[in-house]
Amino acid sequence: MEINVNVKPRLRFRAFYLFFIIYGIQTGVGIIGAPRYIFREAGRDAWLSVIIAFLMQIIVAYVMLLILRQYKNADIFGIQVDLFGRWIGKILGTVYIVYFAASLFSIIITYIEVIQIFLYPTLPAYVIGSLLLIVIVYAVLGGIQVVIGVMVIFPFLIQWLLILLYDPISKMDWLHLLPMFQTSIPELLKGAKATTYSLSGFEVLFVLYPFIDNKEKAKLPIFLGMGYTSLLIFSMTVIVLGYFSLEDLSEVEFSVLAIYKSVSYTFIERLDFIVVAQWMFVIMPNLALLMWALTYGVKRLYRVPQRTMVYAVAIVILILVSVIKYERVINQLVDIISEVGFWLIFVYPLIILPLVWIKKKWRKHKGSAPT
Repeated sequence: MEINVNVKPRLRFRAFYLFFIIYGIQTGVGIIGAPRYIFREAGRDAWLSVIIAFLMQIIVAYVMLLILRQYKNADIFGIQVDLFGRWIGKILGTVYIVYFAASLFSIIITYIEVIQIFLYPTLPAYVIGSLLLIVIVYAVLGGIQVVIGVMVIFPFLIQWLLILLYDPISKMDWLHLLPMFQTSIPELLKGAKATTYSLSGFEVLFVLYPFIDNKEKAKLPIFLGMGYTSLLIFSMTVIVLGYFSLEDLSEVEFSVLAIYKSVSYTFIERLDFIVVAQWMFVIMPNLALLMWALTYGVKRLYRVPQRTMVYAVAIVILILVSVIKYERVINQLVDIISEVGFWLIFVYPLIILPLVWIKKKWRKHKGSAPT
């Protein structure tokens, strides 16, 4: 397997689009319940945990860029093969593929659960799953350019919902945030860790990097995308903390949707119905990019045609969606993905960076050709 990827010019995209990619991949079903999970760990200072998580993201993203810039045009699959050899590198690459697949499945199954709770309790899961997968497969088969287009367009279609938060904000009790700065450092760090599932996704930079045309300008749009997502979660966390009492918040699973459910206007009675339906525009970029990343990874490592893998993954997911019906199983899956994601996204790059530097110095000492 080639370490560096030879990408055709027509498949490349400008670094400017990384803002939309990072924002689109991070904003998904996780944000619906993120404030509650952060609150369970950090209490009233949950908003501080979001700030800490943002700073952690910036550090990790910078480390990822340092790793990628040591190579001419490599992705994580090629880098791992270069560092650890063919077999171990492929095993580690497979871990990324499985993680992408598990994240894809968890987003679909969570959104199906939301639809069944708020909209159609009796609608079979396989019907909803089929409709979602048809759109995903259609987008991914169009290639990376179509997927990037989905990342750019779809998130904008839901921004208007933020305006409707005016009513909950006006009803907030700011005393719920007091007293501040009472949470210990370990608890704040646990709260930051609880954001992993919501803020994950930027690890696809390890896969997309060879497709970036002007790589020297990638840093700013990445950081801005992370900043916008973190600001969104920060705002939602503050609103939820101020809107619900501490006792109620510990019981509300989808806290953000619960806020919209409590809002009513003269021209519409159940705003949460619209929010749940519109949320498909939020998760679709997640699903399309994750499907592309995992099928592309299989193509890179095992030379399986990407089109074949898209159909195979869609069929497997549809079968699993039809079988898994218990909320407890879904919650356990999300917890596992969140735990694995923390080590894979926030810890693993910090281990890889010194190894890449050592390998580079060793090559320079031996007089090997640069990668």
